[in-house]
Amino acid sequence: MSAATDVGKFQTLSTELERGVLTVTLDRPDRMNAFTVDMANELVLLFTEVNVRDEVRAVVVTGAGRAFCAGMELASEGNVFGLDESQRPMLSDMGDLDDPQILRGVRDTGGRVTLAIFECRKPVIAAINGPAVGIGATMTLAMDIRLASEEARIGFVFGKLGIVPEAASTWFLPRIVGMARALEWVYSAEILSAEEARDGGLVSRVVAATSLLEEAQDLARRISQNRSPVAVALTRQMMYRNSALPHPREAHRIDSLAMFYTSAGDGKDGVRAFLEKREPRFSSSAHTGMPPFYPWWDDE
Repeated sequence: MSAATDVGKFQTLSTELERGVLTVTLDRPDRMNAFTVDMANELVLLFTEVNVRDEVRAVVVTGAGRAFCAGMELASEGNVFGLDESQRPMLSDMGDLDDPQILRGVRDTGGRVTLAIFECRKPVIAAINGPAVGIGATMTLAMDIRLASEEARIGFVFGKLGIVPEAASTWFLPRIVGMARALEWVYSAEILSAEEARDGGLVSRVVAATSLLEEAQDLARRISQNRSPVAVALTRQMMYRNSALPHPREAHRIDSLAMFYTSAGDGKDGVRAFLEKREPRFSSSAHTGMPPFYPWWDDE
């Protein structure tokens, strides 16, 4: 398949689809791809639409120019995070996250993005090509695999600004690197080198800047081609959600249903292909072919 782009659809992003991999580039290089409310809205839209695009098998996210994302754009007027300071919300007000007042004036924009990535049915890889601080770091936590160039610098710098970690990072980061390291990184607000991020378990590997994007795209194809779209979508959600359940028997309930439906679906040709020593011909759709118990968390 030749490369295809969503020309003119986004103002802060550029996209290219090639051989099943959608490469998403944060595209404000003159501002080191600083995060804005518009970028948040476009990323939420993109990761929502990806779920209904069967031609997209995996997503790679990177940054234009020398940065991945330099954090929130702090030069804007008013509340730079786009929040409505006239409100006085309480936890009881946060039950309906889609309430217009809460959505527009209270919810942190980074969290809207990471929740959209969390709900995605496709594997997501971060190709961290340069500085990634604040939301530039926390948005990657909802992605499945993080690769970093030798030039990457990663910082959870919220303490220096007098604010707290956002984007649901207090859920993601301890699960990735452990509680003690997560607290150290957030308390210190220091900038980590790519090697420090790798040694701490945040980044899978560090590669040369010139080969970062190619390696991320190759990895995306390896984990998504010749794979059942339904099985991949289920596996992604099972890994994240089941690991947070209080007892393994709760995971067993979901595993059993997922195994039941995939074995009766793409699993049939998968077994035949193995026995016949050929590539499988999976035909399911992560858009229209999810099993009837999905999404199971809506019933919890």
